[in-house]
Amino acid sequence: MFHTLDISTSALIAQRTRMDTIAGNIAHVNTTQNEEGKIEPFQRRLVMMQPTPIGEGTSTGSLGVTSTVEVDTKSPPRIVYEPGHPHANAEGKVSYPNVNIVTEFVNAMEASRAYEANVTTMEVTKEMIQNTFRLLG
Repeated sequence: MFHTLDISTSALIAQRTRMDTIAGNIAHVNTTQNEEGKIEPFQRRLVMMQPTPIGEGTSTGSLGVTSTVEVDTKSPPRIVYEPGHPHANAEGKVSYPNVNIVTEFVNAMEASRAYEANVTTMEVTKEMIQNTFRLLG
């Protein structure tokens, strides 16, 4: 029963990482240069989640989740015609990040719901543990 708390905790951490990454993507939706000042649009970050065994040295078979943040290099930047922009090329086109606000908001809602579901799972597990101890003691 305690592994349930470990599993939910790993999922909470993964969803928090996902929310932080989404917030960063939204914050950089119009960033057209990198940290060094070179004209290069921000590249969207994605959170990849992988199953991970919980409780090393045990044979419970419980799986939690770990997350890693990766850069989306496959999606092309948004090209917008803005001849007056300081980062426009010779044709007057500006390369903006490959971030879609609608997609990011949907992902944020999904991550928020997953976070809430894991909190609920932890609360139910906690109640079950308390009731078990109450019955035993």
